[in-house]
Amino acid sequence: MAKVMLREKEDKIYFYIAKKDMEEIIEEIEFDQDIKWGGEVRLSNGELWWIEPGVKELPKEAVCKKIDD
Repeated sequence: MAKVMLREKEDKIYFYIAKKDMEEIIEEIEFDQDIKWGGEVRLSNGELWWIEPGVKELPKEAVCKKIDD
């Protein structure tokens, strides 16, 4: 599990982990609606992460879980 900062800029959503100094773009997302946003996400580096689904409110800090590389 990792604390992640999620922010939106120019129709892209950025996924930033300060501890690793890693910033990637979310390429695919399981739930992409304003009332239900999150689930499994694939990053631009190919990693798969889990974001607890909820209302889309960006920017925000979330605790996310890495599923796969």
